Amino acid sequence: MSEKIELKGITWGHSRGYTPLVACAQRYAELHPQINITWTKRTLQEFADFPIEQLVHDYDLLIIDHPWVGCAAAAKCVLPLDQHVSAAYLEDQLRHTVGFSHQSYQYDGHQWALAIDAATPVASYRKDLLEKNNTGLPAGWDEVIALAEKGKIAVPGIPIDLLMNFYMFCIAAGKTPFASREEVIDSNTGRLALQRMSELWSRVDKKMFTRNPIAVAEMMSGTNDYWYCPFAYGYSNYSRKGYALHLLHYTDLVSIGEHKLCSTLGGTGIAVSAASSHPAEAVQFVEWIVSPGIQATLYTETGGQPGHRLAWEDEHVNRYTAGYFINTLPALDRAYVRPRYNGYLRFQDRAGLPLQQYLQYGGNAQSVLDEINLLYRGSLKQVLV
Repeated sequence: MSEKIELKGITWGHSRGYTPLVACAQRYAELHPQINITWTKRTLQEFADFPIEQLVHDYDLLIIDHPWVGCAAAAKCVLPLDQHVSAAYLEDQLRHTVGFSHQSYQYDGHQWALAIDAATPVASYRKDLLEKNNTGLPAGWDEVIALAEKGKIAVPGIPIDLLMNFYMFCIAAGKTPFASREEVIDSNTGRLALQRMSELWSRVDKKMFTRNPIAVAEMMSGTNDYWYCPFAYGYSNYSRKGYALHLLHYTDLVSIGEHKLCSTLGGTGIAVSAASSHPAEAVQFVEWIVSPGIQATLYTETGGQPGHRLAWEDEHVNRYTAGYFINTLPALDRAYVRPRYNGYLRFQDRAGLPLQQYLQYGGNAQSVLDEINLLYRGSLKQVLV
């Protein structure tokens, strides 16, 4: 009898990030009795902050955020999956990507992870409360502000989410961030983005500045205080009966002018440590768990938010998630992909704070932009290895 192979993985602690991996690992062990996979979870903040290159010596499988791939490529700390997975398999993943989820893990000519999860900020609402109060869904920015005036808007306000939304509002103003090596965005566009953000965050409860997307979803699904969230990273868990006290429905973002808002791509990828003692077995599990047959069934049914498009379009999946996937798919398909250069995360970790301070306490918009640009230029000179 062959010796049992133990694989260890690390992920983030929400039901969306943990439960489906445990369920899939259990089923995989039933199909492959010689392989046992255990998953460790960390907080969402630890997921964003703790360097992946420090985890690869302790874990075979890693759930990562795509801005890490620049560091991964420089440190060579995870396997380039294009050298371990067939071209046909990768082509299928590309053909069935949700937005740019698959491509977001490509960097420096290699595929450093496969999209196991897809997400972007989308709108959520309490259908029952809107109907009870004879209020329709906002279609444009002015209607969002009108709801905020009534105190019925919940929206994340921690630094990282404000930074992601700053990118979105820059795009809404007509420019894409990071087009220059000197500034994140030009002053005119940046000031307009800050003006629009201030219109909203000056009207919402100040406690929003301590709330991330999960906390916002919990408030909306656990109380009757808020009717609508205009943008927060989507969690299909809250659109499933029984997960929370009240059901959340999700939909596309509102329009500013002629175009719907273009939010900033999130989601996660699954990578294999370059230090793994069992790389072949780890890669085989990765191929299995991101395959369409698993993504659209076991993975999603146990709380996951899949990265494979066939799962997002599946009628059965949408039936038990109140149409979450099909209703938000347009937002995913146009989502903006953040920079992934080695050093970007130094910028991302710091640049949201001046935005938060400005939106919470006021100040000089140009000074905020100057501080962000200084952080950006510094990040281009630094590396994470």
